[in-house]
Amino acid sequence: MPVTDSPYSWIRLLLTLVIAMIANVGMWAIIVIMPAVEAEFEAGRALASMPYTLTMIGFATGNFAIGKAIDRYGVTVALTGAASGIALGFGLATLSQSIWVLSAAQLLIGFSSAVGFGPLIADISHWFVRRRGIAVALVASGNYLSGAIWPMALAGMLEATGWRSVYVFLAVITLIGVIPLSFALRRKLPQEAQVAAQTQSLQNAQSSGLSPRALQYILGLAGIGCCVAMSMPQVHIVSYCVDLGYGPAVGAEMLALMLLGGVGSRIVSGLVADQLGGVKTLLIGSALQCIALFLYLPSGGLVSLYVVSLIFGLSQGGIVPSYALIVREYMPAKEAGARVGFVMMATIMGMALGGWMSGWIYDVSGSYQLAFINGILWNGLNIAIMLWLLSRSKPRAPSVVHA
Repeated sequence: MPVTDSPYSWIRLLLTLVIAMIANVGMWAIIVIMPAVEAEFEAGRALASMPYTLTMIGFATGNFAIGKAIDRYGVTVALTGAASGIALGFGLATLSQSIWVLSAAQLLIGFSSAVGFGPLIADISHWFVRRRGIAVALVASGNYLSGAIWPMALAGMLEATGWRSVYVFLAVITLIGVIPLSFALRRKLPQEAQVAAQTQSLQNAQSSGLSPRALQYILGLAGIGCCVAMSMPQVHIVSYCVDLGYGPAVGAEMLALMLLGGVGSRIVSGLVADQLGGVKTLLIGSALQCIALFLYLPSGGLVSLYVVSLIFGLSQGGIVPSYALIVREYMPAKEAGARVGFVMMATIMGMALGGWMSGWIYDVSGSYQLAFINGILWNGLNIAIMLWLLSRSKPRAPSVVHA
């Protein structure tokens, strides 16, 4: 009976997806409350973006640090500690009386919420070989599902009682949702499966002519480029709609539509990656994202923004999971948590940089048009790197391990 791609693997995948949908809420909550924070603390757009930027810096470093912890201590220990950190961060945020204190609390929230992204992606990647692409894509979709579901579900509470009550509720949900489920993931991968994965990744690394460290840094640079571009619509769509007079509720709907489109994109990209591999899949997604960013430039009407937001979500959802697949194809399996975590850290640093950069460009120019152009240029860097990597990579087909 196979160890990887087994019935247990699919059960583990389902549990992991549920955990990801809960744990990732810390990344998205700050986007929804950003207009309220801007009004409460009388901040400019760049300063109001600072809590999000600190959230993403925490999320980025957490992907690397918690990924290393999973390599060493296992997923259950990491999830338990991270869930406690998320709840503590939400609690501290409710006590903030300045945007800087809120930003510090968001740093903790972001760091701890990272457990629901790169670390869980790395963990599930060990349990699949032939269907690794779709498995990784589904777990990565937990991030987008979280962003699509929670803001809409909590919109009424936000309007009626304010953002602090929302944060208290999320702290409780995280504790009672993540910690019990984490104990269902205690089973460890058999040694023979680990050895087979290690052998396969070493063969692929030799075919590329790049050391794991060199490839890691190249992927990190590519990740920054694509995610600076990705951050413009994702981070500022709510504020953009407020500026256009449509209100935050419309912006939240566009964000949800964008993220639901991203879920579909990630699933399709996972299926494609199982056939084409991570590099080609990432290149396709990056090219489609660039096209979608161009479409935002002439769009300003309500209907056109809904349509373009959906197109953007359908275009870019598979990009970030593809980085994890490339890591697993070309880097040592025993270091998956740390290696995937590093590349995820770079992509999220790109989101943080892009979120702040777009706010700064808005403050300087009074418009988001130049911010969209800035994103397009960064997207071009990502495409160039992927074309170069594709020209020299020749991954070998994996094989399923049996018990």
